[in-house]
Amino acid sequence: MSDTMLAVVLDAWGTSPVLREVPVPQPAAGGVLLRVTAAGMCHSDLHVADAPPGRLPFEPPFVLGHEVAGTVVEVGVEVDPAWIGRPVVVHGVWGCGECRRCRQGRENYCLERGPRIGNGLGHDGGLAEFMAVPSPRHLVPADGLDPVVAAPLTDAALTAFHALKPHVETLDDASRVLVVGAGGLGHFAVQLVAATAATVVVVDPKPEARELAATLGADVVHPGLDDVARSLHRAADRFDLVLDFVGATPTMLGSLELLALGGHVVVVGGAGGELTVGKNLGLPQGWSVSAPFWGPRDDLQAVVDLARAGSLHAHTETFALPDALTAYARLRAGDIRGRAVVVPGDPRD
Repeated sequence: MSDTMLAVVLDAWGTSPVLREVPVPQPAAGGVLLRVTAAGMCHSDLHVADAPPGRLPFEPPFVLGHEVAGTVVEVGVEVDPAWIGRPVVVHGVWGCGECRRCRQGRENYCLERGPRIGNGLGHDGGLAEFMAVPSPRHLVPADGLDPVVAAPLTDAALTAFHALKPHVETLDDASRVLVVGAGGLGHFAVQLVAATAATVVVVDPKPEARELAATLGADVVHPGLDDVARSLHRAADRFDLVLDFVGATPTMLGSLELLALGGHVVVVGGAGGELTVGKNLGLPQGWSVSAPFWGPRDDLQAVVDLARAGSLHAHTETFALPDALTAYARLRAGDIRGRAVVVPGDPRD
């Protein structure tokens, strides 16, 4: 193994990531080293790179990449060597494992993890040939899954699953769910909602995203929220649940305007929108707004199981690691259908 590797590094806030050689990391005594087999790319990477100093609680430089599939190639002295050779995906929120949230199985809300969230978000991530993980408790075995399919499960599918999970038991054949944005995360949400009995309506300005949503089980697709509003002819046509995978002010405000009495708006996207809520602002009675964060390891295990069973599909476009910056440019331009995934080496091999 060489002493250096190719990696995508964010050197400073408000700058573009760079591709360069960095030292290959070493596993800690309780950790593992992965050979990265695939790494998903996310709009949140762009939000991180664009952030001004002080907006986020951690500091660069670090290697980007928080959606990671890999194979364990080395373990620390405290780790069972049976992990070596195992294909895995990485749960990207590195909780402490000891606080009350972690003991509840809610590692994504760890109270003691400190300012750095996990791989690619404060700690070195997986847009590289190798990545160190501090503990095998952050790994989920991914035997039998194509790494290109497996990597997006760790954020895009996990986040969609976690956002929908609290509402699944209330959805029946009379329920109406609106999915705003059918991109990297939203296309997983469409599949998950379509697996319930609810009617699924999708809004996305991109024709190719609407086409994909329709093939994944959407009952109705629209290019904009205004089109959705014009299609509603009675109060009962409004939505019991809105999953907003954009998170801009217009989509958040528009989602509230389309909400039925007792309905829920779940804001997942991070486009910087703001929303004012209150009891006397004319909102539908019984409204609720939530902003869940990522998801716990158990939910990642659940989406891995769904993918392995063929019930959840990642729609991807692959790039070689040397082309990662081109992939980011296309992601920023909205020119990716589904999820962009980087494969160290040429993905055509």
